[in-house]
Amino acid sequence: MNTAAKLVGEVRASFGKGASRKFRAAGRTPAVIYGHGSEPRHITLPAHEVALVLRHKNAVIDLTIDGKEEAVLVKSASKDPITQIIEHIDLVELVKGERVHVEVPVHLVGESMSGTIVDIEHKTVKLEVAATSIPDFVEIHVTKDNGAGHHILAGDIKLPEGAKLDLADTELVASVVMTQAGHADETPAAAAAEAPKA
Repeated sequence: MNTAAKLVGEVRASFGKGASRKFRAAGRTPAVIYGHGSEPRHITLPAHEVALVLRHKNAVIDLTIDGKEEAVLVKSASKDPITQIIEHIDLVELVKGERVHVEVPVHLVGESMSGTIVDIEHKTVKLEVAATSIPDFVEIHVTKDNGAGHHILAGDIKLPEGAKLDLADTELVASVVMTQAGHADETPAAAAAEAPKA
């Protein structure tokens, strides 16, 4: 589960590309906090810490601005395609007890029967969860008993307590399929017998 990173934000009064460049040169990442019906607030955050936070999907930040603490969720980030420097991030203010819609990766646990692979239809799923308990991922499980034709449905996903999946329980999430090796069950002896005699 995501543990909230603690960052200190500074209110910014200067805007535009020139100002943003100056902030980034000084090791600060420009950010905007969007609230519930309130005006967007413009701040800067320490660039190094922001880069670490963004390694986690749906990161929650415990933010301190002018001595006041609040929780925010990282909504999006824009990166320079060449330098990979984070140019700007959008944050959403979180209210205690609030539920949010997030997209999380699907992780496969276990291995299917020899000669088969698991074909994952949904590499990510959308969840509605408490803002304070967003999982890093959800798991689907297979075992060596699961042969070709085995289906894993949305209802089989192990969800954190209180989380709701934005998919019908009957939606196909993954299936076990035969590999090329599994299909190649013709024995070398049989193949040799069919080969034309020289």
